[in-house]
Amino acid sequence: MERVAIIGASMTQFGQREAWIRDLLAEAGIAALEDAGVASDAVEHCYVANMSSGEFEGQGGIMNMLAHDLDLLPAYAQRVDQTSSSGGAGIYAAWQSVASGASEMTLLVGGEKMTHRTTGESTDIIASITHPEEYKHGVTLPSFAGMTARHYLERFDAPRESLGKVAVKNHKNGADNPHAQFRKEVDLETVLESPIVADPLRLYDFCPITDGSAGLVFCPESVAKEYADEYAVVAGVAGATDTHVVHERPDPTMMNGVVESGEAAYEMSGYGPEDVDVAELHDMFTILEFLQMEGLGFADHGEAWKRVEAGDTERDTGDLPINTSGGLKSKGHPLGASGVAQGVEIYEQLVGEAGPRQVDAEVGLCCNVGGFGNCVITTIMEVAA
Repeated sequence: MERVAIIGASMTQFGQREAWIRDLLAEAGIAALEDAGVASDAVEHCYVANMSSGEFEGQGGIMNMLAHDLDLLPAYAQRVDQTSSSGGAGIYAAWQSVASGASEMTLLVGGEKMTHRTTGESTDIIASITHPEEYKHGVTLPSFAGMTARHYLERFDAPRESLGKVAVKNHKNGADNPHAQFRKEVDLETVLESPIVADPLRLYDFCPITDGSAGLVFCPESVAKEYADEYAVVAGVAGATDTHVVHERPDPTMMNGVVESGEAAYEMSGYGPEDVDVAELHDMFTILEFLQMEGLGFADHGEAWKRVEAGDTERDTGDLPINTSGGLKSKGHPLGASGVAQGVEIYEQLVGEAGPRQVDAEVGLCCNVGGFGNCVITTIMEVAA
């Protein structure tokens, strides 16, 4: 099996956009193909990562629209929906299409249009991914996050400030990302005094509702050399599923989907946690950064907060920079686009195109989480030899 390369990437402006889903997808798709130097008629497979275009916008068939709008016909087109990990699932699908030999040039675009809905409407759409028994009792993802955060802080004697420092770090990184929704730094006092949303989590512990899209171009490594001198290679990619009902898990502070997908991706790539130079984690809530750090082996169980307190995850001074893009917290979280945007950041870090966010990296990892760990995709990339 030939190795799969990524030769082009794009990310639109994240935030409140006037454009609808069709235009957002086309914007990212065109930019990704241009970045790769690939003509539209060279694309054989096209994947669109999207969670809820029907619910948010009443629009279906978006993969066919994108293939038409980008003049990709007769390329095979497919929508990939894996809730909030749709983008990561799109990376997996695009990798499979090339690794299997079914396609020599695959375009992946992820996107979501959300901000035209009220916060209540958006929360309700997102909450529909929870188990029906939980949903009918008004359980939402923020409530899961609050309960888990409270349990984590008390069980592991972690200071509340450690969660706030995740938000401070990610906003600092996002200030240097020209496509981020929130390009402003915040101090710890602002985070800790912001309004309570789900105790002990406050406003700045949560990511925003966002419009946006992102794209990646995949091909065999032998083909990549025809288009680019520098590119990234997908060294490992894997997915896993955890219980749909969160309270059925033996330990709410351990995300088994993260553990399983991470272990499989490490095994496939030949790397371990100690080899990762930069990581993009799914910080829909600040507590998720802790849980993924531990599930992926970057910290022992219950000790991720210690690495944050020590500054290990800082971009400029830490030995494992996490969420150099600003993460979902600052960059924004347009559901289907988020996992693709994680891949864009890792790709740009590996090929030296991250601008002021650039770190020294040869191996990068991104972890995209669906729901509250219900489904997870972990991807490991490396610089081409």
